[in-house]
Amino acid sequence: MENENRARTAPDRRIALLIDADNVSHDKIAAILAELSKYGTANIRRAYGDWANANLRNWKDKLHNFAIRPIQQFSYSAGKNATDIALVIDAMELLYTQKLDAFCLASSDADFTPLVMQLKANGHDVYGFGERKTPTPFVNACTTFLYLDSLDDAEPPTTSVAPDEEPKAKARSAAGSKTPTEKAADKRTGKSLSQDTALVTILRGAVEATAQDDGWAAMSAAGSAAKRQAPIDPRNYGVKNFPALFAATGLFDIMKMESGQSFVADKRNKDRSPKPNR
Repeated sequence: MENENRARTAPDRRIALLIDADNVSHDKIAAILAELSKYGTANIRRAYGDWANANLRNWKDKLHNFAIRPIQQFSYSAGKNATDIALVIDAMELLYTQKLDAFCLASSDADFTPLVMQLKANGHDVYGFGERKTPTPFVNACTTFLYLDSLDDAEPPTTSVAPDEEPKAKARSAAGSKTPTEKAADKRTGKSLSQDTALVTILRGAVEATAQDDGWAAMSAAGSAAKRQAPIDPRNYGVKNFPALFAATGLFDIMKMESGQSFVADKRNKDRSPKPNR
């Protein structure tokens, strides 16, 4: 069954989207669904919370617009989060009653870490979405985890600008724009990527694992090797893809061949060939 699941193409893969509404903003639902479309179709969409709570009142339109089923969960005792238990129970029921290929958990709560591990142990991918405050154990347990502030808003806000204000608005936009180098920093720490020891270790390990005798690794292979080590998404570091992520650290040489294929090499490797022998 596991081989059959992984053999299916993205449009055919079935995903259960389970949202902890207490920990995820309703503003990001469109972006989450857009991102999930790369991996399959979210056939099951459920959001958990106490819908009588005033804090969730802005969710109503999103539930209707995106066909998300609200799951009501009352708080039986003060200080206890019954929503988490309801989500876990549903996830386990879906695991054994539905033919799913993957799960998506939208939450910033590390209490879901054991659930993620159990779902993966049963051969399912688990895609996670949460805020920057999400604890590392939950992030690392997921097949792929993406911080919500790294998602492009699928529903960008629309603002009107008076004609006489348009030149000023453009000037303000240009002044506030950042160069790729300025954006290339770990948003969690503010440090440059070359100072992110964990990231650099993973990227160097990926290049070493996939490099050929000439010391150069195909960029696609190096990126895949990095993702197998940890749930890295370049957008979490202010860049759009792995070539940009490798380049942003300043620790790798990157060369694009006439064929269009890119290769990457560790600058520390003085024994590598001047260029890829391919």
